[in-house]
Amino acid sequence: APGEAPRIWTESLERIVAFLRERRLVLRAVIETHPHADHLTGAQWLKERLGAPVFIGARVTEIQATFRKLFDWPSLVTDGSQFDRLLHDGEVVKLGELTLRAIATPGHTPACTSVQIGDAVFTGDALFLDDVGVGRCDFPRGDAGALYDSVTKKLFTLPDATVLYVGHDYPPPTRSWRASTTVGQARKNNVHLPASASREDFVARRTARDATLKPPRLLRPSIEANLVAGQHDESFSRAEVSHAP
Repeated sequence: APGEAPRIWTESLERIVAFLRERRLVLRAVIETHPHADHLTGAQWLKERLGAPVFIGARVTEIQATFRKLFDWPSLVTDGSQFDRLLHDGEVVKLGELTLRAIATPGHTPACTSVQIGDAVFTGDALFLDDVGVGRCDFPRGDAGALYDSVTKKLFTLPDATVLYVGHDYPPPTRSWRASTTVGQARKNNVHLPASASREDFVARRTARDATLKPPRLLRPSIEANLVAGQHDESFSRAEVSHAP
């Protein structure tokens, strides 16, 4: 409401912690697929409570430099040092009993990085469910051609049975919320980018669609928090952190 201080709810984070503790699991890392522009990261909240380092794609430095200028934000350090580890394309990291492989999938942003663990890949906003499509490419430094290459030359070259866990779902009225598809299904059925689509056609259609979309409502506070890994600096220190209503 007008005049009220903004508030940040921690309900989803508390549910994650409860899930881990109930199953006696150890959180080895918090992995950001990219700096989101529509919601605030909970990375530092989790790190403070569970001690897990925060990872992100190495090209986050490019986004930091871009928004340092756009937001007239001279205090923003643009070397990615707010994060504990910058992931490079193809880098392999051992996390407890799991092995992570970073797959750079730029397009939605330059820093977008999908994460492969075993036969599963977490795609962030690069690739959504088949009837939703792919992420928009109209944010600063977005590139529809790069997204085409990321999906067709990287994600779609994985075995058909590979499970793709998406960063968001926007279900149509005909189905309920779901979290995953497979490479084989996506190659055939993705509404924006099936494997049969040409690069030229995809770029034209993605660009036309992006021109009709509004900026996310929470774009500025999200970017200000997410580019510093959610560290509590002056950019959102005035917000009141609360439990869920």
